[in-house]
Amino acid sequence: MGISGGCFMEYPFSKSVRGLILLCILSCLVQCCLGAKTRHFKWEVENMFWSPDCIENVVMGINGQFPGPTIGAKAGDTIVVELTNKLSTEGVVIHWHGIRQFGTPWADGTASISQCAINPGETFVYRFKVDKAGTYFYHGHYGIQRSAGLYGSLIVDVAEGEKEPFHYDGELNHLLSDWWHQSMHEQEVGLSSKPFRWIGEPQSLLINGRGQFNCSMAAQFGNSSAKQCKLRGNEQCAPQIQHVLPRRTYRLRIASITALASLNFAIGNHKLVVVEADGNYVQPFSVDDLDIYSGESYSVLLTTNKDPSKNYWISVGVRGRKPQTPQALTILNYHPSSASKLPTSPPPITPPWNDYNHSKSFSNKILALIGSPKPPKNYDRRIILLNTQNTINGYKKWAINNISLTLPATPFLGSIKYGLKNAFDQRSPPETFSNNYDVMKPPINTNSTYGSGVYMFDFNTTVDVVLQNANALSANVSEIHPWHLHGHNFWVLGYGEGKFEEQDTKKFNLKNPSIRNTVVVFPYGWTALRFVTDNPGVWAFHCHIEPHLHMGMGVVFAEGVHQIGRIPNRALACGLTASVFMNTGRN
Repeated sequence: MGISGGCFMEYPFSKSVRGLILLCILSCLVQCCLGAKTRHFKWEVENMFWSPDCIENVVMGINGQFPGPTIGAKAGDTIVVELTNKLSTEGVVIHWHGIRQFGTPWADGTASISQCAINPGETFVYRFKVDKAGTYFYHGHYGIQRSAGLYGSLIVDVAEGEKEPFHYDGELNHLLSDWWHQSMHEQEVGLSSKPFRWIGEPQSLLINGRGQFNCSMAAQFGNSSAKQCKLRGNEQCAPQIQHVLPRRTYRLRIASITALASLNFAIGNHKLVVVEADGNYVQPFSVDDLDIYSGESYSVLLTTNKDPSKNYWISVGVRGRKPQTPQALTILNYHPSSASKLPTSPPPITPPWNDYNHSKSFSNKILALIGSPKPPKNYDRRIILLNTQNTINGYKKWAINNISLTLPATPFLGSIKYGLKNAFDQRSPPETFSNNYDVMKPPINTNSTYGSGVYMFDFNTTVDVVLQNANALSANVSEIHPWHLHGHNFWVLGYGEGKFEEQDTKKFNLKNPSIRNTVVVFPYGWTALRFVTDNPGVWAFHCHIEPHLHMGMGVVFAEGVHQIGRIPNRALACGLTASVFMNTGRN
């Protein structure tokens, strides 16, 4: 890739940012030396019939596949995806979850925030660099298309000549999701209706897009009322048996793309050593099972040191909500001759759904690997975001500091870049909530409203965000919320119980906090994180539970937008920015 071409497309900042241009040139030179590649993909998104859990339904697939194709790359590579929308009646975008999009904020794939939706029949080219090794994934970010199955894995290996800080002989990928028989459109209508209609619990859990409804491979052990599954092995819902060899170490990449469910992952009679979280190395620690929330990813090391003549269950169960969905199961197989045999022991027991101490213990063990970047010692700005459930004009909504997020017709990236002040709410959103607010027994927020305001940050400053959980509208109910930040990694400074107070800052971990892009806030608790506004763009920060975001549980951050150079027209060919290009003759 020539410096005069692809390099500046990767970092299209204005001429005033001389340092970034220099870094771009150096980066391109390093890539050439290390053999970084540009990897091209041509995708078509379409609805198709599929049987994820042995019941035929309509899913959103890519190139006739569900889940979508796995992207494999090395750190430093450039990914180019030519995406054509073959849906007949709705737009589509793809978010590359965990990829920071340095220099390509319009490729983040968030409708109404970083780009316009890709209309039926249109093609949009995503071009971005994967600058960091890790376990990532992609998914639809328009409406609740993730619930319809629009997702897949994105695996980034270390660059040529580099090594991981741990050894393994092979790797296996586990993409975890939940599945409903009710269509995405029915779910959307119910969530936006008066009276409110909740989507309910998922019918099935899926491992790599495969699960079983109304039957169980472990029915013989009496753990459910479902009948014993009778599968030939070639069905779309048949489990993918995970083949391993004895006396080896395997890296299991585990990512949760669920729309609702928090999950627990375990392998019968095997320990798991956690080594990576959200693309960041952690101090290794051993567990019997791990909790994983929507939007999170992990790598764990598995040593195949058990009886090779036996098979073992890989199980995924529901956490954080009273489970009405059975475990998802597949098989860990040591020897090819016994691949079709069921394990002789029952599956691991998923911890009780409301055993939050188990969850908190796991989260507190996740610490950054020695040598990882440390957070700045002080912050420049702090915002406290209160999660509440509200009613607005009789509609049930989620709100942050009493504002339920609505997205505008013109993407924020374009309207801020071109100074279109009529495109969204110019009032700055609240940075905290009333000190008299009781998170355990909060009042009904009659002053809650809709809003499309943006938190505007100065460039290259340090921001602290405190996520504060509270009671929902139902008495004695506070839910788990996994929050995902686009365009950044952040340091998790700490978790706490009840209402956040200033003295809680004394408990912050500034020595070796984990570095994540997704973090959970526990019921009636708070979570504190710190990040640096070093990535020009407009970035979503939201609950990764699909219906919660649909009901308004998110905010928008903006930083350094005017330092961004030319934005591709196709990204902003809607709303008020479409007329900007027409009137100025830009192409």
